[in-house]
Amino acid sequence: MMTTFADAFYFDSLVWDWIIAIYLFLAGMSAGAVMISIYLKRKVIQGHPSTNGIIKATAILAPFGIIAGLVILIFHLTKPWSFWKIMVFYNTSSVMSMGVMLFQIYMVVLFAWIAIIFKDDLLKLLNGRLPIVDKAMGIISKYENSIELFLGFLAVMLAAYTGFLLSVLKTYPLLNNPVLPILFLFSSLSSGAAACLLLGIIGFKESAHSASVKWIHKFERPVVVFELFVLFAFFSGLYFGGGQREAAVMAAIGGGFWASWFWYGVIGLGMLVPLGLNAVSSDGVKYNKAFIMLVTTLSLIGVLMLRTFILYAGQMTLI
Repeated sequence: MMTTFADAFYFDSLVWDWIIAIYLFLAGMSAGAVMISIYLKRKVIQGHPSTNGIIKATAILAPFGIIAGLVILIFHLTKPWSFWKIMVFYNTSSVMSMGVMLFQIYMVVLFAWIAIIFKDDLLKLLNGRLPIVDKAMGIISKYENSIELFLGFLAVMLAAYTGFLLSVLKTYPLLNNPVLPILFLFSSLSSGAAACLLLGIIGFKESAHSASVKWIHKFERPVVVFELFVLFAFFSGLYFGGGQREAAVMAAIGGGFWASWFWYGVIGLGMLVPLGLNAVSSDGVKYNKAFIMLVTTLSLIGVLMLRTFILYAGQMTLI
């Protein structure tokens, strides 16, 4: 068993390891939380959004996800103290460089959006001690709608980018797949929804019966179902492509360590169990904090396992 585990995580064609999987997970979770919260703010939440637990959760999760992901990426590089160069000198032919630029723009717009939502709390905290902040808040508040729409667009781009970053690796047939960005987009929504529910209810005491929580509950199920469909399309396209693409699919899900990881972890534990629990549970159980904590934790574990699976299984087969 130990040999199988070692072979699964350390092999000759491995370039990106589990640290990158966590980076991809955190970035996707941030983007998913933002997309969901923007919709809730515009269509679902009644009253000021700054009082909503889901929005409060996003105000922490979204910046944390992107900043922690970047920190992980910086210190995972062989020359972390030279990372500032890629943040200043952009290379339009480098997917990594374009991704860093996307992260920077996303962070600036994200913090502006959060500042607008919590403007009253921020200004009350400062109490006029920084007039420049008061002036800046007055200016950006006038463009709240434009900033929000632009942030939503950037979040979609970021979620898809986490898949696109891997899909450009042409020598790996499992990763070089146009469906991968779509798969990562929906897994980002799934992790964002789960993280917002978990922190919003447990950390910020949002009522489990509030309109925003009920909407996320209804939203989660079709997202997971569509995610399963995209996974089917992802592997079907590769399998019927023949050659090394077919070999890559069989190596990934046909048997062995990563096949067990995929079927029992990603599909079973991360998708089918939460779907089944939601399907058979009564409303009284569904909106119980312990139940929500269980289901959201399983969903988050499932998304992290999916990203890890795609990363490792995708690097096992070369063209």
